[in-house]
Parts: sequence; structure tokens; C-alpha cells
Amino acid sequence: MSKSKKLSTAVIYGSARRGRHGIKAARFVVRKLEERDHDVTLVDSEDFDLPLLDRMYKEYETGQAPESMQKLADILEEADGYIVVSAEYNHSIPAALKNLLDHFQSEYLYKPSGIVTYSAGPFGGVRALVNLRAILAELGTPSIPSAFPISQIFKAFDDDGTALDTVYDERIVRFLDEFEWYSHALRQARNHQQCSADSPIQQQMCRGQIKKSL
Repeated sequence: MSKSKKLSTAVIYGSARRGRHGIKAARFVVRKLEERDHDVTLVDSEDFDLPLLDRMYKEYETGQAPESMQKLADILEEADGYIVVSAEYNHSIPAALKNLLDHFQSEYLYKPSGIVTYSAGPFGGVRALVNLRAILAELGTPSIPSAFPISQIFKAFDDDGTALDTVYDERIVRFLDEFEWYSHALRQARNHQQCSADSPIQQQMCRGQIKKSL
């Protein structure tokens, strides 16, 4: 595929709290990606209602996974990269987000992720950001070096995801520039590299040749 082909990006947001302000940040990211001509899907944990993790998607026989799980697996599989939008709960990420992420595995491999965090206070969720980097790396979707922390989320965006302070419109440009570079580069590598008997285990997993043991 050429670099001119649209990037497909999934914006992943997970929170189960009432009066969620973070969804505004997720909508902001979606708007900015659409302005850059991405094919964007907002993945909101409330829309998929996954159970607490019992069986991962890969553990179901083909065609037997719950409908919502199958729909989400298809979205993640088609994506070239992911923007993960997370609150900070007690120095970590929300349980709803972790539960959603953990249901999947090979769908993420060899694709980049970008991290957007937020908090009600001045630090923008950076402690959750550190935690999330380790999680995403283990899942196989390493995060880009830049990040996008948002302070005082309750007054950063309106309900439609429009920034109430233009500094966010300015800051997101560099973040998405970097995310696009990694998305194009890794997509090109996925499309051109061939599997062989001596391919790394992770690469073989990515192409469905083997399944990682539990």
C-alpha cells in the first residue's frame, strides 16, 4: 500500500463512570484525525459492554465469539494504529479500559499506539501514562515517544469535542504528525515483509501462523 492510502485509526476509550468528561477528549481526537483524512472509529467501552475477562477473543472457535467482541476484533484488526484515551485512577488506568484491551492480542501486533491521558488536576494523568506504556508494549502495540496529557479535563472541551483552549489544537499537531509517521512506517513493513520458518515468534503470531500459549 502506498503512503497516500488512508490510515485506519481506532480511538480507544474506556470509562464506566457517570458524567464521564473523558469522552470529550476522545471526540476531540476523533475530530482531529478526521481533519487529517483518517478513517476513524471511536471504540467506547460502554458501546461494547464486554464482560470481565474470562476468555480472550482468540480462545473462541471461529464464529463463536459474542457479537460485540467479534465486532470489536474486526475494528482492531483493520486498524493501522490506535490512540488510547485514558483517565488516571489511583496512579493507573480505568478498569473498563484495561478489561477492553486485554480481550485481544494478535490484532494489535506491529501497529503503533498513541497515548492521551487526562485528569481533573494539573498533571494530566501522566502517572497513568507511564503505566499504560508498559501495558501497550506487552500487548504488541508500542506507544510513540510523544504523548498528549490533558489537565483539568472538565473545562478543556465542550460536549462535541471542540477545544475550549486553542493550545490543544496547537499541541495535537506534533503528536499526530509523529503517530502518522509510525503508522505509515509499520504498515509498510507489515505489507512487505514475508514470514519464513525462522521468523521471530511474535511475527509469526501476527500472521496467524501460531497461537501464543496462555
